Amino acid sequence: MKNNTIEEIAALLQKAESVAVFCHIRPDGDALGSGLALVCALEKAGKRAYLVCEEAPPEKFNFLPATAKVLTTLPNCGFDTMVSVDSADLNRLGAYAKTFAKFDGVTINIDHHISNEGYAKYNYVNVCPATCEIMTELLRACGFEITEDAANFLMLGLITDSGNFSHMDVTPKTYETAAYLRGNGADMHLINYNMYGRQTKARALLYGSVISRMRFELDGALSIIVITADDLKKFGADKSQTEGFVDFPLSVDGVEVAASVMEFKENQYKVSLRSKGKVNVSELAAAFGGGGHVLASGCMLFGPLEEVIEKLTYAVYQNL
Repeated sequence: MKNNTIEEIAALLQKAESVAVFCHIRPDGDALGSGLALVCALEKAGKRAYLVCEEAPPEKFNFLPATAKVLTTLPNCGFDTMVSVDSADLNRLGAYAKTFAKFDGVTINIDHHISNEGYAKYNYVNVCPATCEIMTELLRACGFEITEDAANFLMLGLITDSGNFSHMDVTPKTYETAAYLRGNGADMHLINYNMYGRQTKARALLYGSVISRMRFELDGALSIIVITADDLKKFGADKSQTEGFVDFPLSVDGVEVAASVMEFKENQYKVSLRSKGKVNVSELAAAFGGGGHVLASGCMLFGPLEEVIEKLTYAVYQNL
């Protein structure tokens, strides 16, 4: 992969007039934050820009009203530039993967995942806690104004993808970025409260039920939680409300890898993986067609639930 310089990417964005920004399916705080901050900055600079995603943002992000600007349909207005943010590979763009791949104009890939191999004409991939850390640096390199709204979006991604600054890959630059965004008006209390301090009754009841069934394998080195479609139906919760569940089993003494196995469709399970450092879960997920970070990754596994757990357990065993 040819990784372009931040100056080269900045020059492309400065030149662009009409930009479609895409984020990955099942968007999280970092995807929405980096995408919406870029759109805000481009619009402030007098350009036409839209954030497009296969699906609407989860309800929990509605405390930032500008999330309503996310589109699920690509406007037909003659774009000269397309940008993907926080997407480790092209397929993560979902319904818009082919649109991005076949686009004749400028395509830019901005991301922080170690598994990103560079799928755009221009790529800026830098392994760090969050794409929002990269986006802050990029917008400053462009000379674009970072408004209070943009600062909030960037702080959202920085906080959520760094585990509220608790992950091992957090560096002094991460804190410097947070300080800069705070100085531009980012409301850390608002973001922290809505991401970590509040939850619906449905999520609370679902969490209690799921955690009570936590299981351990490999002499306690692997902890697994299972979330079924029946669980979601029983408590009236949706899939987005399970974010963060996997962090609890990782906190247990002796656990090296935690896995959340969530039923996505019949015989199809979305697996979220977390590691304390001994196991590179990015490599583990890649073996199943997934990817992500060394300490946090995901993949899809297929088959009956117990077969899925058996496959996962053996893969962790091979990597311990």
